[in-house]
Amino acid sequence: MSHPSPHLTRRTLMAGAAAAPLAGLAATARAEAPMLGNSFAQHRRFTIGAFEVTTILAGTTPREEPQGIFGMNVDADTFAEVSAANFLSPDVSQFFFTPTLVNTGDELILFDAGLNAAATTAALASAGYTPDQVDVVVLTHMHGDHIGGLMNDRAPTFTNARYVTGQTEWDYWAGAENGGFESNVRPLADQMTFIGDGDDVVTGVTGLNAFGHTPGHMVYRLESNGAGLVIFADLANHPVWSLARPDWEVRFDADKEAAAASRRNILGMIAADRIPAIGYHMPFPAIGYVAPGVGDATFHWVPEAGQLVG
Repeated sequence: MSHPSPHLTRRTLMAGAAAAPLAGLAATARAEAPMLGNSFAQHRRFTIGAFEVTTILAGTTPREEPQGIFGMNVDADTFAEVSAANFLSPDVSQFFFTPTLVNTGDELILFDAGLNAAATTAALASAGYTPDQVDVVVLTHMHGDHIGGLMNDRAPTFTNARYVTGQTEWDYWAGAENGGFESNVRPLADQMTFIGDGDDVVTGVTGLNAFGHTPGHMVYRLESNGAGLVIFADLANHPVWSLARPDWEVRFDADKEAAAASRRNILGMIAADRIPAIGYHMPFPAIGYVAPGVGDATFHWVPEAGQLVG
């Protein structure tokens, strides 16, 4: 009676052992992971000198017919050509709403309060903060998507904060009979400090006039240990249709000529100084650089690509 070769037996056994888990894998591979839907991270943190800076996403939404908002003074063909060249749809655009936190080591400063308290406090929580930790709230201007989060059920969202805004901006809205201002900002008047061009919020955080988007719109320059950054709010509301082409009119700009002049001035400063910048409506995380443009573009938005890591 013959016996199988030990060598062949081991090979057969090894093949069988290998096949068993593969059979199980084939069975489990039929299970499908669920679709989870589109998502964005809610915060991004980095340092500028001794300051810790955090951008938080307090909302994002699509808007149809973007030329009803941007490039209102250019023809439809030009708008479509510029859009196509930059991989943008002329039919819909994604809007982002990005408040910024600056921790100086002594105070936590929040620049703008977002659309509503729920969204802003959720974004704060994602970054590890609670509303009562905010020491100063700076309002770059008083459009609804910047002041909507100041109140929560008619009570201040940031219970321990003082408030800073431009004197010109306050004076305009205080006389404008605006419902959002009356319900969200005027109740905070006793805790409000007013500044002008070149005034400091705290040491190293300086307000600069950038009028036009609103009558008193301001941007803020940070300086710490030789490093700088500009929080430019709504100076430019899109990297291609506004920032790159400062003379393209934007529907939300109250004084379109003044807004274009402010864009040229402030964006020119950022580009010349080669410092990073944050725009409230730039694609999240809203951090980048401004470079000289080419062709028909005056400037070019360069998203941060690791320069601020570490």
